[in-house]
Amino acid sequence: MTFKAGNKGNLSLSRGKRERLQRLSTPDGVIAALAIDQRKSLRRMVADSASAAPEQVPDSTLAEFKNSVSKILSPYTSAILLDPEYGLAAARLRAQVSGLLLAYEMDGYENPRPHRMLALMPRWSVRRLRDAGADGVKILLHYAPDDSHSANDEKCVLVERIGHECHDLDMPFFLEPVVYDANIADPRSFEFAQRKPELVVRTIEEFSNDIYNVDVLKVEFPVITSFVEGSAVCSGRWAYSTDEALGHFRAADAAARRPYIYLSAGVSGVEFLESLRLANRAGVRYSGVLCGRATWKDAVPQYSQPGPKFDKAALEEWLSTTGTRNITAMNELLSSATPWHYWLEERNT
Repeated sequence: MTFKAGNKGNLSLSRGKRERLQRLSTPDGVIAALAIDQRKSLRRMVADSASAAPEQVPDSTLAEFKNSVSKILSPYTSAILLDPEYGLAAARLRAQVSGLLLAYEMDGYENPRPHRMLALMPRWSVRRLRDAGADGVKILLHYAPDDSHSANDEKCVLVERIGHECHDLDMPFFLEPVVYDANIADPRSFEFAQRKPELVVRTIEEFSNDIYNVDVLKVEFPVITSFVEGSAVCSGRWAYSTDEALGHFRAADAAARRPYIYLSAGVSGVEFLESLRLANRAGVRYSGVLCGRATWKDAVPQYSQPGPKFDKAALEEWLSTTGTRNITAMNELLSSATPWHYWLEERNT
C-alpha cells in the first residue's frame, strides 16, 4: 500500500487499545462506523415529525428506534456508536462484525450550559462503559478556539482527565470536537462558513497534543460543502473555490498528528457524500467516518407520525432499503481512506 505524504505523529498504543481499535475497524484498519447516540435531538426529531411535544415521546420509543437502526444497519459497519441511556438494548442487537462505541458526555449537541461546557453522565465512568461492552469511548466537546481562556482551560482539563482514565483502562478514546463561534448563531450560515476552516485547523492542532491521550479525533469537514463553488450541493453562493476548499482539507490534514475520522454533523446524505469526495480529491489521510443522521434521519418521518403514533414496520422497511443504500454508498468512498495504524507504524512506500 502507498500512503499519502504528510507529517505523522509519533504515537504508540498499548496492546489492549490496539485490539479494541481493531474491533472497531475493518480488516484493513479503516473505521466505517455508524452513530446513533442522539438523545435530546432524536427526541425532538421524533416529536417534530409527529407534531407532538417532546414529552409525548416516551423513552421506549427512542430505544425502539435505536434497536431497529442497530439491527438492520450494523451489518454494514465496522462499529456503531450508541449511548448507555437508551442504546444498550440496541448494542446487544448489533451485528457481530460491528464493534461498540459508547458516548460518555451528558448532552451531545444539545448543550445548555454557559460556554457549552462539557459535562459527563453522572452515573457512568470509563470502567462502567467498558463493563457494559464498549470497545471505545466517545466524548463530544463543543470548542471555540477564541472563547475565554478560563472556559477553554476547563474544557481542556476535562479532556485530559478523560484521556488518562481511558489510558489507564486500555480503552480507545474518540474525541469529537465540534467547533463554534460564540458571535455567530447559525453554524450553517455563510458567515460561519468563512470562519470554519481556521476553527477546525486550530482545534485539530490543540487536541492532537499527546497530553490528551486522544486515540482518534472525530472531526468536522473543514468546509461547508454547500458553499463550495461547483460542488454538487452548492447553494448558489460560495465561500470557497474548489481549489480553496481542497487547500482547507489539506491544511486540516497537516495539523493532525493522530488518526482522524469525519463526522456528519447532521447534514444531508447527499452533502455528506459530496464532502467525502472532496476529501478524497484532496488526498488527505482520514481514517474513516463515524456518520449518524446523514445515514438515517430521513427514516424519522416514516416511523413517527401525527397522533403521535410510531410505525416500526415502516421504519424497518426504510432502513432495509434506503438506509442500506446510504451506508453502502458511504462505504464505497472509503476505499481512499488511510488505515489508522499508519500513524503508529513505520510508513511503507
